[in-house]
Amino acid sequence: MLALGYNEYVTQGGDWGAIITRKIAQIYGGKNSKAWHTNVALAEPPTLTSQPLLYLRQLFRPYTAADTAALERSLRFETEGMGYFLGQSTQPQTVGYSLADSPVGLLAWIYEKLVTWTDSYPWEDDEVLTWVSIYYFSRAGPTAAARIYYEVFHSPDAFGSPSALKNKPTIPMGVSVFPEDSFVPKSWISTSGNLVYLNQHTSGGHFAAHEKPELLVEDLRKMLGRKGPVYGIVPGENGYVPRTRRDKRKGGAKL
Repeated sequence: MLALGYNEYVTQGGDWGAIITRKIAQIYGGKNSKAWHTNVALAEPPTLTSQPLLYLRQLFRPYTAADTAALERSLRFETEGMGYFLGQSTQPQTVGYSLADSPVGLLAWIYEKLVTWTDSYPWEDDEVLTWVSIYYFSRAGPTAAARIYYEVFHSPDAFGSPSALKNKPTIPMGVSVFPEDSFVPKSWISTSGNLVYLNQHTSGGHFAAHEKPELLVEDLRKMLGRKGPVYGIVPGENGYVPRTRRDKRKGGAKL
């Protein structure tokens, strides 16, 4: 971002982008990264020592239907959906050779996630083949997408490690919750950072930017645009937020 001429910026990400934008907020928060938004809520359950008030409150206040569904989804994912994760985070090269060798195998590996992680999204053949082709025909090949799991989860400050939990971002955070990608109760989300915006949607899944782009963009506008909780956090001309150098010369791009 600095090399491109952006000394101050905000970030948004889902999936790996959620981990990456959180890391950017940890390292560059305040000085360069001014706010962050994610559509994947990564939060740890409250304990008597980490979040005593929330922990005690939840002992006496039952979970909502949405919270219960999120916890059930989390348990189901841990017991039935972690196979790919365990393989990619422990033996990525073995998985990579197999995916690079077999286009059909790669299709099956990815297509299963596209279907099970979305909210009844009507995938078309060309969409699926485009996604798979990006993995298959890229110079790095599909091994790269597996290797990142190994590298990150063998890091001493991987998400969920004690050091990562202590180093919470302090800059403003926004979260969009889509039901088929919700794994934690709504009340837990505030424990992961300085939450200033939260919207819980009634439809949508893991690939929100592809499934529900209008809803995701609207959330960003509500958070960053006029009347939003962090409006103007990145200075711009006349309420505009520059997006490119050309936009900046013309006065910026309005949210």
